[in-house]
Amino acid sequence: MASAMPLPKYHQVYLVLREHLAEGRFAAGLPAEMRLMQQFGMSRATVRKALERLATEGLIERRAGRGTMPRGGHTVTASAVAPKQGQLTGLLENIVHMSLQTRANVLSCATTTAPPAVARRLALPARARVQKAVRVRVTQEGPLSHITTWVPFELAKGFGRRELAREPILLLLEQAGVRIGRATQSISACPADDAVARALAVPAGTALLAVERLVYDTDERPVQWLQGLYRPDRYQYEMQLSRVGGIAAKVWVSTELSAQFH
Repeated sequence: MASAMPLPKYHQVYLVLREHLAEGRFAAGLPAEMRLMQQFGMSRATVRKALERLATEGLIERRAGRGTMPRGGHTVTASAVAPKQGQLTGLLENIVHMSLQTRANVLSCATTTAPPAVARRLALPARARVQKAVRVRVTQEGPLSHITTWVPFELAKGFGRRELAREPILLLLEQAGVRIGRATQSISACPADDAVARALAVPAGTALLAVERLVYDTDERPVQWLQGLYRPDRYQYEMQLSRVGGIAAKVWVSTELSAQFH
């Protein structure tokens, strides 16, 4: 298994502060920037970026001359944090964490007219503009996946090739003001064509794990359509199942899904 790439410094600070907010540690206000810089051993720019992320998500309020307070001046509970930070839990949270442990090589990123199938998936009018990005995710062991994403132009106009190489697209969408709600996903298999085979360093025709994922915001609006091709020798999904109802019911539901790669 490849060693995990470190989280961006500002994101490390953001995650710790968000957890402390959820635990109610800052009911009387957050520490001053200088104190946070000393606590985390980070620069002022890094601390400010973490605080700006929390403010954008509505978790804190920065008041001139009065310091930084949990939003509304009251303790933020764990239940209040989830919807404001886009509900990146379960599958979606796992996707982001996996992305942060790999490196993205952006093969292309351009604004284009949505093909009919993409327009239907994203509930867009015919010939609507979308951002199409193609990336290959790699670890220290080599290429892992070939990912094509389609995002409505209005949501993607604030980020491009450079940002996609640096951060997971779900985080970029959140920074653009999108509140991620849920996703539907299908998994099948397909052979690698010549271009994908070269990108993933496998022979043409190799069977790949094919993932299609449609991501919605909290208003049930489609915000991203993803087509992913993964090397099955290096990537797998693991799902925990629980039985619901009596013995005769024999109904199983998933309670957790994790992505493992090496």
